[in-house]
Amino acid sequence: MTVPTDTETAGATSSGRPARAARPVRFADPARNAAYWARIDRIVDQAPPLDDDQRARIRAAFHQPEVRRASA
Repeated sequence: MTVPTDTETAGATSSGRPARAARPVRFADPARNAAYWARIDRIVDQAPPLDDDQRARIRAAFHQPEVRRASA
């Protein structure tokens, strides 16, 4: 991957979701890269927001000591 080209800054949007961070260039063709990220944006925008319990479960899954040791 190469250096991100998107310059959006962090912060909340009007929908309450965080602003989209800088993204890596997935494809050398700029049109294909833009279409890829537009598709990802549409998918993410259709998803319902996570509730606090779901966020806690995801955090716990990624902060297990066994998982860290296995991935090292």
